[in-house]
Amino acid sequence: MQIQVLQLNRQVSTKSYIKGGHLLYNVYIEKRKQGHNTKYYLTHSYKIRGKTRKIRRYLGLNLNEADISTLRKDAEESILKELDSPKNLLKFSLTRKEILKLNEYDSDIQIAHLDPLQWKTFTETFVYNTNAIEGSTISPDEVHDILKNNAKARTDDELESIGVAEAVDYIRNTDEKLSISLILELHEMCFRESKDFAGKLRDVEVIIRDGRGNIVHQGIPSTEIERELNELTAWYNENREEIKPLLLAAILHNQFEYIHPFEDGNGRVGRLLLNYALLQKDYPPINILLEDRSKYYECLRLYSQENNLESTLGFLISQYSKWPDG
Repeated sequence: MQIQVLQLNRQVSTKSYIKGGHLLYNVYIEKRKQGHNTKYYLTHSYKIRGKTRKIRRYLGLNLNEADISTLRKDAEESILKELDSPKNLLKFSLTRKEILKLNEYDSDIQIAHLDPLQWKTFTETFVYNTNAIEGSTISPDEVHDILKNNAKARTDDELESIGVAEAVDYIRNTDEKLSISLILELHEMCFRESKDFAGKLRDVEVIIRDGRGNIVHQGIPSTEIERELNELTAWYNENREEIKPLLLAAILHNQFEYIHPFEDGNGRVGRLLLNYALLQKDYPPINILLEDRSKYYECLRLYSQENNLESTLGFLISQYSKWPDG
């Protein structure tokens, strides 16, 4: 197929084509030869994180200049509509162009599959870090002994180390569709030996504070939890093919933490769900490090209070970059 650019990087009239705060630049006509016929397209090119992306609209076959002039306005409107059309992302909306921008973070990920030894290492480091973020005092060596040498667990922290490791193994191997039942199952696995509310949605109100006692987030009212989780799981299952894995996982994790459906254990289940979403798409898992806890909490605050997702995506890439040291 031969592609010929007839009109390249022509700025269109600012008076005619501003819509929704956006302006179409770099719009041009492409024609593609196919045998004795020529297909015409209106193409809009733009850059996201240094990479050129294009949106095309088919105009017709074997057109003359008058035909092109007549057809291009509707095509330009259609392109603008795609760029400006809001996509419901639960607590806020993004335009198609914003989704494309955030999806580009996936290009920073090196897709690699863990071998059995790496999975053991990941599980141990994940169990240590995810529990330590929530205040566990179990050391990495103690986690190793508990999981690898089957040391007898006595304290709640030790029991939760075993429970979280079981949940990691479960999300690694399951093909179960995301549902409230799966979320409850993960919580029950982690805390069935240490909390009497394991696997149960909270019926109390919760407030999340930082280390200085400042309120970072208040969980949604307990009466709204089931409805919000149903909306979250339905949204995830409807969008899992369109949105790239890292963005999908970030939204799932952050929105789950925003809902805060359990009396305790939300952070650990949320980080399991983050990895569930990645593993479902054959992406490597992420271990969020204790040493980066303050940065992690800041990302959650920015999401909760400012609808900021980009900080979370950048943070997750940084955690990937620390493997296997993390």
